[in-house]
Amino acid sequence: MKGIEDIPDCRPGRHARLGRRCFIGGALSLLSLPALAAAATNPLEKPVLRFGLTPVFLSNDLEVLDELKNYLANATGHEVQLVTQRTYQEVTALLVAGNLEAAWICGYPYRKFQDELALVATPSWRGQPLYQSYLIVGADRGASSLDDCRGDIHAFSDPDSNSGYLVTKAYLAQRHRSEDTFFRKTFFTYGHRNVIRAVAAGLANSGSVDGYVWEVMKSIEPDLVSRTKVLVKSDWYGFPPIAAPARLKGTAAFERLRSAFLGMVSDPVGRSLLGRLQLDGFVDAPPSTFDGIAANIELVRRLG
Repeated sequence: MKGIEDIPDCRPGRHARLGRRCFIGGALSLLSLPALAAAATNPLEKPVLRFGLTPVFLSNDLEVLDELKNYLANATGHEVQLVTQRTYQEVTALLVAGNLEAAWICGYPYRKFQDELALVATPSWRGQPLYQSYLIVGADRGASSLDDCRGDIHAFSDPDSNSGYLVTKAYLAQRHRSEDTFFRKTFFTYGHRNVIRAVAAGLANSGSVDGYVWEVMKSIEPDLVSRTKVLVKSDWYGFPPIAAPARLKGTAAFERLRSAFLGMVSDPVGRSLLGRLQLDGFVDAPPSTFDGIAANIELVRRLG
């Protein structure tokens, strides 16, 4: 799980966006949209299981990706294709359209499309299926609260990220402010690791990041993360879950996939994968686990 995303130059604009190379550098066979559309005409009980990944956790560590692919193939009896896209929105769109059998997504798009998606399993981290959003700044900065970040250049992760965008928008909504009026400039990095890198390198004064990712990177890239510090920790929110199209719920393929994740901790390959991801395992968390995210969506809608 070493560094996944390079930080190219920012493009100009109020929300300048950092481009990012595909985090597995072409090592996987990625499906094009036309190919996915064609595949969607096959029966649901197809031998190929298309599993979507966002750049939340996984890296270009090919051993991690190989373990995930091999574990899912062995546990479900399906051939597995790992499908990645640059943004959360692209992965969620493929999932909702039925062009993926399942995907590891964020709780924010899960709640936005809850009627069209079914929970497969939710990771457990440090004993619970929850995580926090961190607002980070440079390690030497004297800031003590969010209000000290007024006028910053601020790095967000993704527009559909709870921890990397929505939580900070909710903070600002409570102050009857938006990111455009509170910060001097904002941009999206399209990766939580890139938020950390942007703040550590001084490309951003502050950033919104997944607390799980920050903590994992603290253990594997301590020199980088030590150049940042956590200014604000959010409440606890439902950990980014594995989800499938709702119409697949109850099918044999859905149940095999669900059993594969829930049983990962009991399998040697599964335990190795969990160790690499620094997760306890996967649990059957109820949809209410994500009510806090829904509350932030509503708060931003009303006040943002």
